[in-house]
Amino acid sequence: MTTATRWHIGFALLMLATALVVGSLAAFAFVFPDIGAHLSFRQLRPMHVSAALFWIITGATAGVFHFKRSEFAETHRSVLHATFLVLWTATILAVFGFYAVNEYGGREYWEFPPFLGIPLLLAWLMLMADYFRAWFKRATDPPLYVWMWSTGMLFFLITFLEQNLYLIPWFRDNYLREITVQWKSNGAMVGAWNQMIYGTALFLMVKLSGDAGVARGRKVFIFWFLGLSNLMLNWGHHIYNVPTAGWIRHVAYSISMAEWIFLTNIIRGFRAKMTEQRIHASVLTYRFLLASEFWIFLNLFLALLMSIPAINRYTHGTHITVAHAMGTTIGINTMILLASLGTILRVDELTGTGRTWITIGRRITTASLLVFWSALIAAGLLKGYRSVALGMTDFQAMMVPVYSVLNVFAFAGIGVLFGLGIVVWIFMRVALRSSPHR
Repeated sequence: MTTATRWHIGFALLMLATALVVGSLAAFAFVFPDIGAHLSFRQLRPMHVSAALFWIITGATAGVFHFKRSEFAETHRSVLHATFLVLWTATILAVFGFYAVNEYGGREYWEFPPFLGIPLLLAWLMLMADYFRAWFKRATDPPLYVWMWSTGMLFFLITFLEQNLYLIPWFRDNYLREITVQWKSNGAMVGAWNQMIYGTALFLMVKLSGDAGVARGRKVFIFWFLGLSNLMLNWGHHIYNVPTAGWIRHVAYSISMAEWIFLTNIIRGFRAKMTEQRIHASVLTYRFLLASEFWIFLNLFLALLMSIPAINRYTHGTHITVAHAMGTTIGINTMILLASLGTILRVDELTGTGRTWITIGRRITTASLLVFWSALIAAGLLKGYRSVALGMTDFQAMMVPVYSVLNVFAFAGIGVLFGLGIVVWIFMRVALRSSPHR
């Protein structure tokens, strides 16, 4: 592990810790007015969202750039990687500095002043230059995860540029046009980082099982095709409230659900190839991957229900949408990323209580997240019923019973903070004390 990778992982974990702490504060500020009087939800929300976003992106690229060294047989250190890390980290710290003084100016998920997008773009171009320079030395018939990493990085650039089209007056001067492009690009960007994250999950399955066939063959390449289709069309179900053809939304949801079904099938095939000896040698990484499979099942069921227009009429824009997002971000993506970073840090080689505490943290997280997720669904159903079925228009009156359910959500969030906090703390300690060349 190079020094750049070590700090890359450290900054990713810092973003995860920030997202957890600020998210918990934001939940209590929203639910309890007395706390909200001292902690501004308006200020905490963009901090939480940006920290979660940067955790996903930074964590995904940390895995890709470590694993590509062995995949592309790299032996030299990369100046571009180190330069990316300095520029990327400095810009993100500036983002939170502007949030701290209530300076905004961007759009949903990227609410910082738009000029900060320039150094983020430059940093990403450096990362791509470093990756594709090594990519040209790949094997002539690379496994699927190499293609997933590559398309994920390329499409992240495309969607990032698309998100900033609102800076052009032609897009900004028409509200319907701007919001459609924004929602489309945000949905497509999820597909871009999923390509990198799911590609890394596939890489880990190959290494853990010892079977290269996990990343080869017709089935996994169909999965890649579905992933690319999802990336390009996933935005369709983000725009239920925008006038557009119904078939666009239905096709988008169908592809999105099919991708998860194939991913689950691949994970189950990987489990069948694991021997007891291999499971014991990599139990922590293996359990994080299995945790992601559990949340794929739950989120797949929820998403299938949300895709039905008659049900979506009640759920769209409620806390059920938040439950879907949190289940995906924490339950699926974060679990895969922790498996990835844990592999790089060799946490399965830890002795003493370190391994035990990681297991305890994962179990606390899973139990707390299940309560957290269920409370959001209950709150969303209650709000949807009162607003649509009962036709209530007074927001405060409509939300009175909803807030009672959200109390459960806020306290369950403390459990998620505590559980993942344990894992982050141990991972961070390992990252900071590891030999830079290990």
